[in-house]
Amino acid sequence: MSTVQATRPRFGWYGDDFTGATDTLATWAEHGYRALLFLRAPTAAQLAAVGPLDAIGLAGATRAMLPTAAKIELDKAGCLFAALGVELLHYKCCSTFDSAPDVGSIGIAVQTLRRHFPNALLPIIGGQPNLGRYCLFGHLFAAAGTGGTVHRIDRHPTMSVHPVTPMGEADLRRHLAAQGLQRVAMLDYRAYQGVETSALLDACLAEQPEAVLFDVAAEADLAVIGRLIADRIAAGPMLAVGPSSVARALAAASDMRPTDTPVPGISSRRDGAVLALVGSLSPVTRAQVEAAEGYQRIDVDPVRLLTEFGYLQSLRRQAEAGLAAGNVMMVTDPAQAAPAQMERVAAATGMLLSAVLSETQVSRVVVAGGDTSSHAVAALDIWGLSYRAAMVPGAPLCRVHSDDPRLDGLDIILKGGQMGPPSFFVDAARR
Repeated sequence: MSTVQATRPRFGWYGDDFTGATDTLATWAEHGYRALLFLRAPTAAQLAAVGPLDAIGLAGATRAMLPTAAKIELDKAGCLFAALGVELLHYKCCSTFDSAPDVGSIGIAVQTLRRHFPNALLPIIGGQPNLGRYCLFGHLFAAAGTGGTVHRIDRHPTMSVHPVTPMGEADLRRHLAAQGLQRVAMLDYRAYQGVETSALLDACLAEQPEAVLFDVAAEADLAVIGRLIADRIAAGPMLAVGPSSVARALAAASDMRPTDTPVPGISSRRDGAVLALVGSLSPVTRAQVEAAEGYQRIDVDPVRLLTEFGYLQSLRRQAEAGLAAGNVMMVTDPAQAAPAQMERVAAATGMLLSAVLSETQVSRVVVAGGDTSSHAVAALDIWGLSYRAAMVPGAPLCRVHSDDPRLDGLDIILKGGQMGPPSFFVDAARR
């Protein structure tokens, strides 16, 4: 394989939500690749402004979309990445694979994007060990919080009862079959221990499956998978599915290294307080909220936010007053709202964040919750995110790119519900 060309990105990724998309951004950047995550299709001027890239991302929200809307969104994305000339497009799904036939369907994503990336191999990477996600004989396991007990996904205390996409099936082949991927072959982790790994993959492909599911039992498995993928990219543009372990596998392949062009320098942190917005229902995040010190807490009633005129402006004034004195944390309780209203609540909290930032300069924004992050970022005049530094696995510290000088250069951390230690919010304010 040749080195990455300076004129175009070699790899692309589409994140099915914002928090996951930033984790993939961090993966590429931490391995020395020039990477940037765009929040919408980039303009020629924006591409010129960021310079040459090895990997280019697009943050989406298909994890919460119905199939019809997802098809429209993903066909546009497929056309964009194909036009950019990427050799591999990574459909970045959550590491817990939570999805369903009627919302966030991974099957719909594959069916829509595959026509733009027709390589015979469509790898599905089933685990991400650095996040406590493992796939053994096609069955998915996940830790409950950082360093927590590992559960089979259909018995996981949070994911098995997810309010939108509960995981009731641990066998990823059966899970994906329900979403329209009927013929998924599997390469289990034992195949990585011998010298016939490539031949075993060829045998899988001879059956012409729709995709091949790769077990991941340990981080070392990803280097083997990366080499298998690298060997087959030359056959044509490829689509891959999975968490950020797809990028970890590719980065681990020795012949996929980027050029020596230096990664742009990191600017210093802006002056101002830290503003945190919490919309996650996860017990992990709620425990982090209770452990948070150094924040003025403002509780947000989601029902009032949706129904009461003037409530948003009242919250904005409270937040602005608090930020004048120090860090502020706005905490919603979506459990008070009906499940059908949760997306509206997430959108309303995004508007609340935008309203606060329009009047007050802060140094850093921290958003907890996948849907909350997607809507919060969508409400802001931001066109891109680049990597600044590590925070916790799955939730890096990023830099905002915006044409609005009040937002450009702002620090931002987007955290999924399961990510981070109990001290997360304290750490997020100090680093």
